[in-house]
Amino acid sequence: MRRDDALKVILSTKIVAVIRMSDSARLLRVAEALSDGGIRALEVTMTTPGALEAIATLGGTKPADVLIGAGTVLDAGTAQAAIRSGAEFVVSPITDFETIRVCRENGVLVIPGAMTPTEVVTAWNRGADIVKVFPASSVGPQFFREIKGPLPGIRLMPTGGVSAENARAFLEAGACAIAVGTAILDKKAIEAGDWGILVGKARALVDSLRGG
Repeated sequence: MRRDDALKVILSTKIVAVIRMSDSARLLRVAEALSDGGIRALEVTMTTPGALEAIATLGGTKPADVLIGAGTVLDAGTAQAAIRSGAEFVVSPITDFETIRVCRENGVLVIPGAMTPTEVVTAWNRGADIVKVFPASSVGPQFFREIKGPLPGIRLMPTGGVSAENARAFLEAGACAIAVGTAILDKKAIEAGDWGILVGKARALVDSLRGG
């Protein structure tokens, strides 16, 4: 999916699901359950064993309207490898200029991480499509409300500590989308192979943000 189209998916659905797992064998089923629950942007973190292979596999089996991205990308080489594997967006907890450059040169949506206003503006000016504010649990929704005052044109996405209970508050404070992981990745359900629970959690989150 082209960069502009990927951006439209994230801005319209407002959710990026962060899949960070130690057991890559169940990752494909987790991704399928989240997709069945209505989440259209799935981020596979590079800390997951076999992440590149999982991205490639998901890219060949996913519905056309679902995005597969790479997360926890720390450098340009990893970004390039993820893009070669089929990643349609790249997310990082930091702002690495070469990573942004590689993504822009390949026409891939890039979401670098930042925290302070200076870091946010720097990431945006370097070519970020969205700036990931991480860890969002340290600042809360009020930070987004305050920073959007002087920086209204910058798209911000909170990551870290986002849950079904506070996701709408982040959006109402000015975030363009939210990234959520542990709040919907029920460990017991995954261990038991009870994919219906994951589908339900994803659907509940999607429904809670509809129209938000």
